[in-house]
Amino acid sequence: MEEERKKAVVLLSGGLDSATALAIANAAGFECYALSFRYGQRHVIELDCAQQVANAQGVAEHRTIDIDLAAFGGSALTDMNLDVPHEAGAEDEIPITYVPARNTIFLSYALAWAEVLGSTDIFIGVNALDYSGYPDCRPEFIAAYEAMANLATKAGVTGEKKLILHTPLIDLTKAQIIEKGLKLGVDYGITTSCYDPAPDGASCGTCDSCRLRLKGFKEAGTVDPRRYKPF
Repeated sequence: MEEERKKAVVLLSGGLDSATALAIANAAGFECYALSFRYGQRHVIELDCAQQVANAQGVAEHRTIDIDLAAFGGSALTDMNLDVPHEAGAEDEIPITYVPARNTIFLSYALAWAEVLGSTDIFIGVNALDYSGYPDCRPEFIAAYEAMANLATKAGVTGEKKLILHTPLIDLTKAQIIEKGLKLGVDYGITTSCYDPAPDGASCGTCDSCRLRLKGFKEAGTVDPRRYKPF
């Protein structure tokens, strides 16, 4: 009789990092449950990519949750009155593309689903090296959230199970992430990282996320298979 695999909830945006995190979870033997969000983001095309990634990697289930972070605004990704920057900002400032509390909210949904599934494992593709400086991608945030999660669930407070928040990319450069993903067979052509894509889905190539992605592929010595508009 085949041994039952451990279940893991994997946050899946349709981007390069989350696709790699999903591949790592799969390679580690987890039965993966992918979770995406339609949260009022201007780059909603990423959800089409998330579905393609979920299909390509054979997840057990893929759910897309509707929430309205655009109701609060405060980010160029959710407020259409704010422009996505297409030039580098100061290295020590949090960019306007930061969505307030996004990862805190996403992880809370993942935690709820994991508890229902009887899972003690959540994967998130945050990165603290080649990233945009978002506060909810830092190791300190992840450690604090994991501690909180183990105080907030039935399994945690009873001592029955301890939740583990997996961040397999947090100490990797973008090039290292790409190299790892390619070894695991990730098709980066079906992922998107762009914050301001063209109506036909082509990536802009000049937003902060596109620049980090292109830099990573260049440093990895390979070509980004994603389609870009001329820039």
